[in-house]
Amino acid sequence: MSRKPWDLAFTAEPEEVAALRRVLRLHLGVWGLHEISEAAQLCVTELVSNVITHVGPGTPTTVAVSMNGTHLRIEVRDPDTRALPTLIQAGVDAEGGRGMALVDATAVRWGVDLHADHKVTWCELSTGLNSPNGHSGGARVARVEAMLGLYRTTMLPDATSTSPLSLAVAEESAIDVIADLLHWLRVHGLDADEALDRAQMHFEAEVELAEDEK
Repeated sequence: MSRKPWDLAFTAEPEEVAALRRVLRLHLGVWGLHEISEAAQLCVTELVSNVITHVGPGTPTTVAVSMNGTHLRIEVRDPDTRALPTLIQAGVDAEGGRGMALVDATAVRWGVDLHADHKVTWCELSTGLNSPNGHSGGARVARVEAMLGLYRTTMLPDATSTSPLSLAVAEESAIDVIADLLHWLRVHGLDADEALDRAQMHFEAEVELAEDEK
């Protein structure tokens, strides 16, 4: 799966945060990174809120998302090179000051890069991927990948036994395969419900055609 870097310029305002979270959630869905979506949205929220609080509402800001190896990298760029994010220990009664502490607790690492005319506050999250273009999803997805590889080269043999027990076992295996396929579709950012509906339509059309040919 190719995960191309993307960025989005916006004006740092409180009402923009929810929209940024939705955009990030959609992109991570397409990238098959559902498992870290909530953590990534939290980090974007805190990094952008930090700009609003310490640089000021209306600041021209850019969020950029990319892969750094197998880590998801989130960058928030703003033009103020003086207001640097700091990690502080906020008291239990404090109304603010926890932003970077949340990022620090959520991300594998974070930092600030200073440039001549802007700064970049970034963090990186672990994805659990084996490679930058790999997928996550565990054993179910791995089984489907293997099954698809076999399916491309051979057809499954006909069942040699029609006993009730053998048929029941075969039925359960088929259900497991369907569940694995739906899981595989989801982690690759595809619509599992739509795929299931389309498969049902194909199945019904083929059954109807077979009935007509009798």
